[in-house]
Order: sequence, then C-alpha cells, then structure tokens
Amino acid sequence: MKIGRFSILVAILVAIFVAGSVSGSMAHEVNQPVKLDKPKISNLLTNPLNGTDGLEVIMSHVVLPPNVTLPKHWHPGEEFAYVLQGSVTLILEGKDERVISQGETGAVPLKHIHTARSGDQGVTILVFRVHEKGQPGRVLAKE
Repeated sequence: MKIGRFSILVAILVAIFVAGSVSGSMAHEVNQPVKLDKPKISNLLTNPLNGTDGLEVIMSHVVLPPNVTLPKHWHPGEEFAYVLQGSVTLILEGKDERVISQGETGAVPLKHIHTARSGDQGVTILVFRVHEKGQPGRVLAKE
C-alpha cells in the first residue's frame, strides 16, 4: 500500500468523525472534562482495508481519566492518534517521551512497545490502526 493512499483514508475518516462530533452525535461533548474512573475504549469502526491481504482499519474513541498510565503493550499494526481533548504523554520504548496535546497527532510503529500517560485533565483520543486481521487489538509486553 502506498503512503499517499493511506493518508487520504485517514483524512476522510477524521473528517467524518469531526463532522459527526460537531453535529452532536458523539456520546459526550469534546469540550467537557473527562469524568471516568478507568479508561474507556470504544471501537467505532472495524473495516477490511481494500487492496491489501490480511489488513483492516480499526478506528477507536479512547478516553483516559486524569493521570492514568496504561500498561506497556504493542499492537499488531501501526497506530495513529489525534488528541481531541486534554493531553497525553506517548512513551515509546527506546525513544524520548512526547507530550501530545489537543489538536496534535502521534504515531506508534508496528509492534513497537509503548505506553501512554494522561495529563491532569485526562485525555480523549481518536485512534486509527492499520491492523493485521484476526490478531488481538493489544498485546501486553512482558516486564
């Protein structure tokens, strides 16, 4: 698959999601503070990626309460994130930590061990993954 084709797909999916949230179809307003006791991950879309063998696109709405660190894990696919509200620190094994704030994006390479830590206000993220079909969504890393 060519990068340009994937970039167009991501842009279309983001546009659809943003249009939906502007019209009020999301379960909460993006401008509302996060009020959860534990992370909430809702898969919005799972769809085969046409023109490829064994790949699918998964789009998820992820909400982390304030100051939560996810267990270290990896995905059988590449992960792309757009922060809708708040901030998150992306921690990729072997790389410097990176804070991603509202309106910014981040990426996690294929099968790269990582974690994420939410900021003081929590975080709401739109996540896209190009994923190996039939594989688990997340694999916990061995400590």
